[in-house]
Amino acid sequence: MALLIVDLARHIGDASAWRDTFGEQLPDLEIRTWPEAGNLADIEYLAFMHPDFDALPAFPNLKAMFSRAAGVESFVNHPKLPKAPLCKVEPPGGDPMMTEYVVMHVLRFHRDMPGYAEAQARKEWRRVTIARPEQRRVGFLGFGMMAKAPALVLKSLGFKVSAWVRNPRAEDEVPIWHGADQLEPFLRQTDIAVCLLPLTRETEGIFCARNFAMMPRGAMLVNVGRGKHVVEKDLIEALDSGQLSYAALDALWPEPLPPTSSLWSHPKVTIMPHVARRPTVAQIVTEIAANIRSIQAGGRLLQEVDIATGY
Repeated sequence: MALLIVDLARHIGDASAWRDTFGEQLPDLEIRTWPEAGNLADIEYLAFMHPDFDALPAFPNLKAMFSRAAGVESFVNHPKLPKAPLCKVEPPGGDPMMTEYVVMHVLRFHRDMPGYAEAQARKEWRRVTIARPEQRRVGFLGFGMMAKAPALVLKSLGFKVSAWVRNPRAEDEVPIWHGADQLEPFLRQTDIAVCLLPLTRETEGIFCARNFAMMPRGAMLVNVGRGKHVVEKDLIEALDSGQLSYAALDALWPEPLPPTSSLWSHPKVTIMPHVARRPTVAQIVTEIAANIRSIQAGGRLLQEVDIATGY
């Protein structure tokens, strides 16, 4: 029984860190690092981030694949994607780094910190009306594990929090809206939109002129989903017109953002280089190990990707 690590050691930790950490949690699992794959028949598990399936051989006894990347849209339809189940490696309670990142930007916008920074640059003693948390409505687009933790933190601070998802689901700790028919009423009651959606045909370009116009004037956007969720031209027009007040963008398209992009210098935009969260080797290994134990016990993957839906 072996697990092959593909490129992960180039981005997080090194090969020895992966071997040592797996050795602590699954001592019977042999760890190999691509391209040193050895006998392909031994490999039952793959762990990767942005795999090149054109470069990988076939693995005849593959049981599961583990993706470090939250988004799998770049490879989920690859013709050489192995038929084994695919799993996203995410902490079941959300990632504390993602929680602090989302809460940070919501609070920045809520307390108008960009406005105070501009006033400081002008040496202006700026005193304006301060909105209370209960006066601010925060709407999460996407309500999976990464979204739920920051949503509940914001709720505990007194914000009115709701969420919009693709399919109906039972009411959660926050009001849930769903489907295309409920997107407009959801946006109309959202002052700060937080995007944590997967990227699909339905969600690409969801933040466009039409949908910006549905939001309350002066609304704000925090995008930690995918760059293609936002239509850049429409965002700039919405900011320039005052329809939106601010935008914080951790996910952009393309990445790195070209120097020619107008977003870099826009006074109402915060650009972050896709750094909302950085899982450690230990975090990833812990989740992979839990999934392998589940499989060995006859169970299922804990966060299996639905290939048909793309997430």
